[in-house]
Amino acid sequence: MAGKVTLNRGNKLLTGSNLSRRQEPHGPARTRPGPAGIGSGRGRPRVSSGPKRRIVAESETVKQYVLTLSCPDRPGIVAAVSGLLAERGCNIVESQQFGDPETGTFFMRVQFGALPDTDPDELRGAFASLVPELGLDWKLHDLAERQRVLIMVSKGGHCLNDLLYRHRSGLLDIDVVAVASNHPDLRPLTQSHGIDYHHLPVGSGGKAAQEAEILALVEHYRADLVVLARYMQILSDDLCAKLPGRIINIHHSFLPSFKGARPYHQAHARGVKVIGATAHYVTADLDEGPIIEQEVARVDHAHSPEELVAVGRDVECLALARAVRWHAEHRVLLNGDRTVVFR
Repeated sequence: MAGKVTLNRGNKLLTGSNLSRRQEPHGPARTRPGPAGIGSGRGRPRVSSGPKRRIVAESETVKQYVLTLSCPDRPGIVAAVSGLLAERGCNIVESQQFGDPETGTFFMRVQFGALPDTDPDELRGAFASLVPELGLDWKLHDLAERQRVLIMVSKGGHCLNDLLYRHRSGLLDIDVVAVASNHPDLRPLTQSHGIDYHHLPVGSGGKAAQEAEILALVEHYRADLVVLARYMQILSDDLCAKLPGRIINIHHSFLPSFKGARPYHQAHARGVKVIGATAHYVTADLDEGPIIEQEVARVDHAHSPEELVAVGRDVECLALARAVRWHAEHRVLLNGDRTVVFR
């Protein structure tokens, strides 16, 4: 069961858990803005005791945090979380939640503001106190700490160029710390943005030696995320296992159709009317990782394979950029082999 609430600026409850689809045309319910703990719609709050804090005023400088959590679904989850935040004077900016009826798992993302003197360790301790009762699997993210991203490419530069442009123009709030490739071709593009470029060919040491260099770069740059922006090498099971949920790939087809090489030529041979691209987390199973985003474009019989490739480049850029942004904003929660994406 997923509680859904909507507050107006006066913090009056407009709708509750019985919010109709006609009133909610754009996905999961959100609460924004308003003090925490009002209109949670999931039962009476049961929260740990904590120091009483004044409510954050709009005129004050605040620190922004995002709390993500999953747990077995039950009444009182939203009330417990929002009550805990209210006790500490935190102000909820945005709240989204989803209860998966198939697995009985509840997912929640809460963005909130806290006073500058709020101790994040005390917040973490407070959330940890809810674990025994609610069985929370939770993370607290400081939005001032941007995701550090290592991009990997081969020869195709369209996705890299798009990500670097969005990063440079402020459309993608990440830190691109370096670019690595098994080819030297995209060094000029990367260095024109003032970003380090590392050429990591698969040499005499084989794939294991090359992947050891990749892991060394991840550690050296303290990368939170690795983005495969048309990196045309299959990662080993060992590398995937060492970076679970931290590698995003863009696959140039609308998965699960047309896996493997030359998907646009496969699509042309089948006479498809829609082509697409899929951004997903990387797992040991090739092209089978949890899907984050997909984008499509309509085509027809007149498109040649080369024209399909050109159209496909555009949808690849869109799907990958969205997936990276949503991951960086902590909007993607893993749900088994699927994802919950709070857009």
